[in-house]
Amino acid sequence: MKLEIKGLYKSFEEKEVLHGVSFEVESGKALGLLGRNGAGKTTTIRILMDVFRANKGEICLDGKPFKSEKVKIGYLPEERGLYPKKKVLDQMIFFARLRGMKKKEAEESAHKWLRRLQIEEYAPKKLETLSKGNQQKVQLATTLVCNPDIIILDEPFSGLDPVNAQILKDVVNEQIEDNKLVIFSSHQMSYVEEFCEDIAIINQGKVVLSGNLKEIKKQYGENRLIISAENYSLEHLNKKLEQELQTLIQVEEQKKDFLILKLHQDCTKKQVFEALGKTDIDVDVFGRYEPSLNDIFIAKVGE
Repeated sequence: MKLEIKGLYKSFEEKEVLHGVSFEVESGKALGLLGRNGAGKTTTIRILMDVFRANKGEICLDGKPFKSEKVKIGYLPEERGLYPKKKVLDQMIFFARLRGMKKKEAEESAHKWLRRLQIEEYAPKKLETLSKGNQQKVQLATTLVCNPDIIILDEPFSGLDPVNAQILKDVVNEQIEDNKLVIFSSHQMSYVEEFCEDIAIINQGKVVLSGNLKEIKKQYGENRLIISAENYSLEHLNKKLEQELQTLIQVEEQKKDFLILKLHQDCTKKQVFEALGKTDIDVDVFGRYEPSLNDIFIAKVGE
């Protein structure tokens, strides 16, 4: 499947909150839908789920108009949407049947996902009696209980310890490998980098950056190197480089463990490396700079 979001505009009263949002995602891949709070991510997701309609634009699935009622969608919202005073198993079956499953099929699927997420012992318990992390696992189990084709995960790792986070990571990867179409929204950029081949960053209702994450990182790291040295602190290394290699590079930024260097026009990595060999700098780390997704996000939407 290929899902295409094309030029979505949405206004509430006189305030326009989406200004032509466009991106696409295919089965067997995960798209990281990113943005600051209030950027328009949730509005876009709600239009996709037909909670309300866009003022303009369209959504297509495999080139045809998208109809949410004809596709199984699993949605894990950032704010929990389950009933705290209801038993876990009962409400999982209830939601599965709302999505068209028969009672026996729904019960079997609910037990399957409770086992997979290692929380089957909580099936007869009220949701409110569970820890925050186990409530989140129930939320994910309920998202997947109907075997959805499209999976939308909004901050799925909220409240999870490292062990439970790993269980969820494995489950999400299994869904991607099972050729599901996954839209993943999170402010925890490390998780997005783990799962997502492609990203779309929304800022103030517009997509300001989209595409393959590896290619974007390559573009942002172009003409930049990293360096650290055993015999110099970063502060002293900064001064040394400005003295010795000022015709080749400029120090652009100091990180925790290394400096980021920007190559002057027509300068190469090899020239810098050879020049370093003529100094007393005991190079510890030297190579091409690959920015983190967090760095790219801040560069695009930071104020």
